[in-house]
Amino acid sequence: FSASLVPKDQRATTGPFPSLTTLIYKHVVTNIGNVYNSNTGVFTAPVKGAYNFEWWVGAFGDNSHGSGAWLVKNSDLLFMNFEQQADGFMSSSKGMTLLLDVGDVVFIRLQTNTVVFDDGGHHTTFSGFLLFPM
Repeated sequence: FSASLVPKDQRATTGPFPSLTTLIYKHVVTNIGNVYNSNTGVFTAPVKGAYNFEWWVGAFGDNSHGSGAWLVKNSDLLFMNFEQQADGFMSSSKGMTLLLDVGDVVFIRLQTNTVVFDDGGHHTTFSGFLLFPM
């Protein structure tokens, strides 16, 4: 699957929030097997296997809020990407491979007190795919 926060005809800044907040990527470009839920922001593993995930965050520096997001497996915060600058556009990305069992869930949570931006350029994205079943 591959998705961004908003469709190409929209523009939005999300955050800041006082606690970790699940990002819900509404512009779904690819969703083979319907494994990503665009209502909840959650990917659910259909088969046991090795999966690769990548996520990008983008925002405009405002001298007070960074841009950062965690990859979460079930309830475990695993890896975080983060960027902060005083002004101008900023972005950060990360990727990782996970061994998942059937029914494991993976999603992205916006870091506390940070923001992300998305528009038709699709700066804030979340993608995942099965490398091989096990």
